Amino acid sequence: MRHSASSLHVAIACGGTGGHLFPGLAVGRELSARGTQVTLLVSPKEVDQAAVQGLGDLRTATLPAVGLQGRNYGAFLMGFGLAWRAAHRCFSDRSFSPRPPDAVLGMGGFTAAPPMLAGRRLGAATFLHESNTVPGRANRMLARWTRESFTGFEETGRRWGRTRVAFTGTPVREAIARLRQGRDPRAARTTLGLDPEKPVLLITGGSQGARGLNRWVCDTLPGLVAAAPDLQFIHLSGTPDLASVQKAHQALATRSVILPFLQEMHLALEAADAVVSRAGASSLAELAALRLPSILIPLPTAQDNHQHHNAAALATTGAALMMDQAAPDPARLQEAILAVLKDPALRESMRAALGAMDHPEAAATIAECILEHVRQPFTQAARRGSSARGPAVPARWIPFKEAA
Repeated sequence: MRHSASSLHVAIACGGTGGHLFPGLAVGRELSARGTQVTLLVSPKEVDQAAVQGLGDLRTATLPAVGLQGRNYGAFLMGFGLAWRAAHRCFSDRSFSPRPPDAVLGMGGFTAAPPMLAGRRLGAATFLHESNTVPGRANRMLARWTRESFTGFEETGRRWGRTRVAFTGTPVREAIARLRQGRDPRAARTTLGLDPEKPVLLITGGSQGARGLNRWVCDTLPGLVAAAPDLQFIHLSGTPDLASVQKAHQALATRSVILPFLQEMHLALEAADAVVSRAGASSLAELAALRLPSILIPLPTAQDNHQHHNAAALATTGAALMMDQAAPDPARLQEAILAVLKDPALRESMRAALGAMDHPEAAATIAECILEHVRQPFTQAARRGSSARGPAVPARWIPFKEAA
């Protein structure tokens, strides 16, 4: 029996970082638009909780965060077990959802692993999305149990061995996707309190900031402001470096918006002429969507050096410039920024290369692929077999909360 989309339930494990959450939310909206019941599984982190407010018909549940850092194996295994049990209870609780999920999509990271395994225990088909060029540890481990893995970069499939892989691109958040139809930089600058007629450089190290990037940019500011006195700045510093970044800009009397983090990131991107950024895959997908020229400074301590490989993928095609934090030369960074801002031929070639890397259909492609898989008779037979394994885990074992 083939099931219609309206009778299906898909859970999306996308908590932990904006790079996992926003692409997962984009896929969730596509599935919901096709009549599918969607449950977003997020972490207790502030970025997750803020982003899932007012989602309407998308259910949300908060699971314990799971992370493996260094050798914290004991704490990791305990957290993993709590998250698995919470996910199992969520999937089995008929007061929360009238049916277990037919499919679970993991958007990457160890936070996605417990709900994927809990869903598989209940017979759900499991899927992964890997946005980086180098598959992460969690995704490498989970790939053997997934029906299909989706990738943000075409080259990722070659690194994943025998896993069934579909190259889809990385979905971007809805507010960014809308800007593909046209940007109004002047309006965005006015909203942010900047001069609508003067150029803007956006500096961002991600939601937690980036100390090495911040220091390099602040050391570059004196020469950059002298060479381009009309240049304005949006500097998203992260909380730890906020005071030092403010001091650096104030000393030069720059016209700047300096914040630890900006929830309305689409405004900053819409206002910008160029970007200095880390090289997280989700951020790169947003730069490609908006055809924004950038100087990428990869996080040198990223797992498997994946940010270096992400940045290299863009730099090789001419879609971005790439610089190494190991050699933080202010003169080189200044030269690169001025080239991106003032060289029309370079800007146009970068925009063309970014356009070739943009995949507006990514979320829709992933949604359709999942629905096609779970409509198949094999998936339904597997679910029937799993439902006979025994009773659900008792709810009293595993507290979980529905996000507000």
